[in-house]
Amino acid sequence: MAKRFPVFLDLTDREIHVYGAGRIAARRVETLLAFSPRLTVHAPEASGRIHEAASQGKLLLREEMYEPGTIPADTFMVLAATNDAGVNERICAECREKKIPVNVCSDRELCDFHFPGIASKGELVIGVHAGGAAHSLAKKWTDRIRREVEEDGYDNQAEEASDDGKAQKDGAGDADG
Repeated sequence: MAKRFPVFLDLTDREIHVYGAGRIAARRVETLLAFSPRLTVHAPEASGRIHEAASQGKLLLREEMYEPGTIPADTFMVLAATNDAGVNERICAECREKKIPVNVCSDRELCDFHFPGIASKGELVIGVHAGGAAHSLAKKWTDRIRREVEEDGYDNQAEEASDDGKAQKDGAGDADG
């Protein structure tokens, strides 16, 4: 599998559809909510965390199964996280037809993008990826980085840093932008 390029996207008000509402979907939805997308979760049954987020108005929950042809063409991205690999494959096929980036939790080969481990505080966001196959390695490093960022000394450096243009002059601008 080809090495993936990390990209940080502005998801504010972007329409994201998640199919499935079990453990994997709930973790991904929880992560996405911190980035202010417009989330719609489609699942006949949803976990407590998904129901809670819906009751708080953080996402729209549609208690329904995936029906072919129903993914809105203007969707920004889709997460196919049902407990049925065949359904996930059909979601992927529809997304490909409509040119919508899709992440298929049951088959990394079908993913247009992978979902990283996230460590963040304030404006600092760090994504961890281990090729889509080494989940335990990605989790280990995400947890390690998260502890450092959230607990062990992140002292609002991102909020205090000034952008005086010096980074652009010395070539360091590629590190953040």
